[in-house]
Amino acid sequence: MRQVPPTPRRGRLSSRGRAAPLRTCVGCRVRTAKSDLLRLVAVEGVIVPDLNKAMPGRGAHLHPDLGCLELAERRRAFPRAFRLAGPLDASVLRDGLAAHAPQQQDGRTVSDV
Repeated sequence: MRQVPPTPRRGRLSSRGRAAPLRTCVGCRVRTAKSDLLRLVAVEGVIVPDLNKAMPGRGAHLHPDLGCLELAERRRAFPRAFRLAGPLDASVLRDGLAAHAPQQQDGRTVSDV
């Protein structure tokens, strides 16, 4: 019988071995650990970031990257993800991600968007 090396499991934290919840980015459609994604909520037709991950309502997850935001808008993914009809305003989210992008390039990570 041939021995196959064990493959790393997806969704596992390497330090503790506990399972990490996975979510799919609505922009690039890549499954990633929930802690690496930004939770979004639609409030009265405006997409706002849920920094505390506690706002009521149906949420969607997105990488904190302008490229993923543009992909999600091009694919019209937000109305499907939130299960709402009509266009949604992403200007607040776009401004937050644009302010966050230069700080990311410096090598610093900031939790505020």
